[in-house]
Amino acid sequence: MVSCQTAPQTKEPTEQAKFTYEPTEAKQLLAQNCYVCHSATAPEGAGRIAPPMVAVKTRYLRDNKTREAFVNSIINFVNKPTEDNAMMRGAVKKFGVMPAQKYPDSTLLTIASFMYDYKIEEPEWFKAHYEEKGFGTFNQPGKQLTVSQNGSSYEEIGLSYAMGTKKVLGKNLMGTIQRKGVLAAMEFCNVRAIPLTDSMAAHYNASIKRVSDKNRNPDNAADAVELVYLEQYKEAITNGEEPKPVVVENSETAHFYYPIVTNSMCLQCHGTNKTMAEGVQAKLLELYPRDKATGYAENEVRGMWSITFEK
Repeated sequence: MVSCQTAPQTKEPTEQAKFTYEPTEAKQLLAQNCYVCHSATAPEGAGRIAPPMVAVKTRYLRDNKTREAFVNSIINFVNKPTEDNAMMRGAVKKFGVMPAQKYPDSTLLTIASFMYDYKIEEPEWFKAHYEEKGFGTFNQPGKQLTVSQNGSSYEEIGLSYAMGTKKVLGKNLMGTIQRKGVLAAMEFCNVRAIPLTDSMAAHYNASIKRVSDKNRNPDNAADAVELVYLEQYKEAITNGEEPKPVVVENSETAHFYYPIVTNSMCLQCHGTNKTMAEGVQAKLLELYPRDKATGYAENEVRGMWSITFEK
C-alpha cells in the first residue's frame, strides 16, 4: 500500500520565478526608462515631477510581498496607467497619471524584477520623509549591487550623457506643462530646448544633438549617416525589440546613437488632430512654420540622440 501511494506533488515554478537577467543591464534599463521622471536626485518639492522609484518600490511592496505579486503589479500599472488602476493615489493627485508608454515585455519584467531583488537609488531626503510619515524605520529591502571598478564603456558614457540631458529637458518641459500648460511648454521648447542641450554639452565636454528625419527645428535635421541609424531603430521598435545604443569609434572620438521614442505625453504636440492639445496646431504655425514633427502615434521613433565625445 505504501508503494502505491501517490508521490507528493511539486509545484512547477512560474515563468517569473524562473526568469533571470543580468543585474547591471537591468540597472541600466531602469535608469534610461524611468529616472527621467522618477529621479532620485531631483529635490523634494517644486523641482520634482514624479515620485522617486524607491517610493514606488516601497509602496508596491506594502501590498505585494512576493516577487511574483510585486512584478505583476508593477507591470499591470505600466501597461495600463490610469487613475483607477493606480496604487499611489497621493502621487497621482500631486503629479497626475503617468503617460502611457509601450515597453517590450522583457524590459518591464527585467526592471520590475530588479527593483524587487536589489536596492535602488534613494534620494537623500527619502529616509527622513518615510519615517516622518509614520511608516517606521526605513531600510530598503534587496541585495546591494556590486558595481564594477573597471571603468565605463563608451556605450555607458554616451548613455549617461543622453539620459543626463534628457533629465534636464524633461524636468523643465514637464514642469512647465504642469504649471502653465502645453502651449507654454511649446514656447519653452522653442526658446530653451537647444540652449539647454548646449549647456549640457558644455558640461560633459561633448557634442550633443537630438536629430530627426521629421524635424521641428531646422537645426535638428538628421544627416545621411544619422538617417541610416534612425531607420534601424524604427525597425527594432516595430519588431518589439529593446533598442540598443550604437557606438562608432575612430582613432580619437566615439560617436553614440540612441533613439527617442514617443509616449502619450509627446502626442500632445507631436501627434494627430485627435491627440494634440487644443490650440497646438495654431501655435505650431506661429513658432515653426516648416514643422514636420507631427502625425506620430505612441511607441514610434521620433528622433535620436547623436553624441560625439573624445575617447
